[in-house]
Amino acid sequence: MANLANKGHVLPTTSLKESAQSGGRNNIKYVSLFFLVVQNASLILTMRYTRTLPGDKYLTSTAVVLCEAIKMITCIFIILAQMRGNVVELIHFLWQSIVMQPVDTFKLAVPSFIYMVQNNLIFIAISHLSAATFQVSYQLKILTTALFSVVMLKKSLCSLQWVALLMLFVGVAIVQVQPSDPSKAASEKSTTEQSPIKGLMAVIVSCLSSGFAGVYFEKILKGSQASIWLRNIQLGLFGTLTGIIGIFVKDGSAVLEKGFFFGYTGYVWLVIAMQAFGGLLVAVVVKYADNILKGFATSFSIIISTVMSVYLFGFLINVQFCVGATLVVVAVYLYSQPRPASQTPTMLESTKATQNGA
Repeated sequence: MANLANKGHVLPTTSLKESAQSGGRNNIKYVSLFFLVVQNASLILTMRYTRTLPGDKYLTSTAVVLCEAIKMITCIFIILAQMRGNVVELIHFLWQSIVMQPVDTFKLAVPSFIYMVQNNLIFIAISHLSAATFQVSYQLKILTTALFSVVMLKKSLCSLQWVALLMLFVGVAIVQVQPSDPSKAASEKSTTEQSPIKGLMAVIVSCLSSGFAGVYFEKILKGSQASIWLRNIQLGLFGTLTGIIGIFVKDGSAVLEKGFFFGYTGYVWLVIAMQAFGGLLVAVVVKYADNILKGFATSFSIIISTVMSVYLFGFLINVQFCVGATLVVVAVYLYSQPRPASQTPTMLESTKATQNGA
């Protein structure tokens, strides 16, 4: 009887602990998803705002480098916190993990370079497309990531996912083939000459590079025991170095003449901060949330961006845009649905990697 009594006391205690842990994870999940929606929507809107303001324009290549450097430094501090502030242990860990394993480290050179190119292309695209149009069109990265996963990782997609990808492509096409950018009809204030074709090409190349780099990064993660924080440090290291080279190739004379921080304002720093921490936020979401909720978060951020574009930039929502955007939102949600139990699960984890650079 005593044993039964003891068991009777243990079970509720265990159940309470598990319930508390589950509740804590749910809180983290929904909080992180909330911030992901806010970050996705506000980053594009703020980025567009900084590229359409009258006056001196900042050099986007310098912003990309700062973003990579901040992301790398943040991950270093995260590892330092895990080591309870032991700087000596941190230095030893980084030396052994990065310097003493050059082959493993240089594996990250390829995706880091591609992410650097991708981030520069995003700035080009957002300079030539309205925030809402860019947000919808950029979802093509889901299509490219899926296709590269099938080719490079031999993954399979269920029928629903193929339908969703087709719907996604059609939706983006409908948005892009509009006679003119609706924001222009509303006299959106901008001192930058707009070229929808240039913006579309930048989006397409960015999505292709994003998909390839994401799948490549996933392949590296699956074959290694290294933490996501260490991998982000390695990505940031190569991204910063290649980004500095890119500055001198693309804007070298402008930097020497005007300075590295030419045209920087509080909004520019906000863009850099949101872009840097966005990738780390996705890592938290991937850990605690599932693909359904991530798909919902992406869809909701598209809606927010569109609505806010109306108020901030005078964006005009026409029937064609509504049809295309609706198809994209529905496609994102359908693609994130769980597969039938009889089929081998497909991993969409590589989409987290694509936002390390977005």
